[in-house]
Amino acid sequence: MVRRYFSSTNSMNICIASFCRAKELLKAEAVLVDGIKLGVVPDVVTYNTLIDAYCRFVSLDAGFSVMHRMEEARIVPNVVTYNSLIAAATRYRLLSQSIDLFDEMLCRGVSPDIWSYNTLIHCFFRNGRPNEAYNVFRNIILGETMPDVATYNIMINGLCKNGYVDNGIMMFRNLKRHGFVPGLDTYNILLDGLYKWRRWGTAKRLLLEMGQSGYVPNSITYTTVMKGCFMCRKYEDAFDIFNEMKSRGYAFDSFAYCTVIGALLKLSNVEDAYKCMNHMVKTGMELDVVAYNTLINLFCKSLNFEEAYRMLDELESQGLECDVYTHTILVDGLCKAGDIKGAERHLRKMDMMGFFSTLVAYNCFLDALCKTGWIEHALHVFNSMKEKDGFTYSSMVQGLCRVGRFRLASKLLLKCVSHGMPILAADKRAILSAYHSSGFKSEIKAFRSKLRVP
Repeated sequence: MVRRYFSSTNSMNICIASFCRAKELLKAEAVLVDGIKLGVVPDVVTYNTLIDAYCRFVSLDAGFSVMHRMEEARIVPNVVTYNSLIAAATRYRLLSQSIDLFDEMLCRGVSPDIWSYNTLIHCFFRNGRPNEAYNVFRNIILGETMPDVATYNIMINGLCKNGYVDNGIMMFRNLKRHGFVPGLDTYNILLDGLYKWRRWGTAKRLLLEMGQSGYVPNSITYTTVMKGCFMCRKYEDAFDIFNEMKSRGYAFDSFAYCTVIGALLKLSNVEDAYKCMNHMVKTGMELDVVAYNTLINLFCKSLNFEEAYRMLDELESQGLECDVYTHTILVDGLCKAGDIKGAERHLRKMDMMGFFSTLVAYNCFLDALCKTGWIEHALHVFNSMKEKDGFTYSSMVQGLCRVGRFRLASKLLLKCVSHGMPILAADKRAILSAYHSSGFKSEIKAFRSKLRVP
């Protein structure tokens, strides 16, 4: 049976690649085993295909295990091997492993290509290290490897995402002066960054410039502008853009629908959000994790948790991997519905899944405990949390002030300051008001001086 399908390494690789694309890794492994039995010798492409598939659909460790098998077969890993592993480490935000893999590649005499550099730059940006990302980019410019359009797009996107919008614009302008012709993707990336940082005027001028350059906006452009309008509360303009997209016959993707559904939910317009969801489902559109998250959020907002969990089951049955946001949405929905115990059970489930960070979910749960008056339970959860931010402390401070435990609240707020975290003006006012109403006016001055409040 196997002979019928392949009689050479190349045909075997095609079979393995087909099974890998279909996420049928066991069948891909069976093809490899049968091929070896028939005397078909696997090569570096064979193992690279498996490494990429295992990294994408299983884990980085699974990819490493295939690499070890590859070395045992005396096949030397090449740049494609390392690129797949570095890309997987980047997806999981494992910066140290990405750097180690890059260094290992250099030590073994494997020359990085532009995709190696691009992936490493992206990894630095994803982990909030823009300076190191820029250093890698500078090394490309000074070295023999030529940057490509993807390099520039990753740089501009990373700078904007990390708050360096002006640097992103400056790079865009410098590149144009040096003969770089930006594509529509580059304009879309820069527009997205400008809207996220509320640079409305600059975004409007860029849109005009894009039109003058002869580019016709695509669905991503429209969706980006629409999302920007929602962010600056220009809801009518946003819905006008949505209708214009439909009138021009643009094929809507799930991102466009999810943007509109998310905006309608923020406006508490659940009825229209349901209509938009039904229209999206009727089109037969293939849903991704973001789309499922939006639908789960919609059902949670309408307190329809049966449908929310059905969406979760459907997501997993489609072979998609739930992310931390999926479960955070459910925890937040359960908290707002008053099902504190249900939210806590779901938090335990998240802990067992080993997510990179569950801070947002714990913040939602802690805030719900404080608002329902379960202060002792909230303190227990607060003390058990390994990761905290300003919102964690804020929920605890407000909760303690509500029950008159303002001295402990002030200690927590001062601890937050000592850790260099930003504090909310509302938290300072809550403690000062509690001190004042309780007659401890002498302690107000000491508290102000410690906070350096004028």
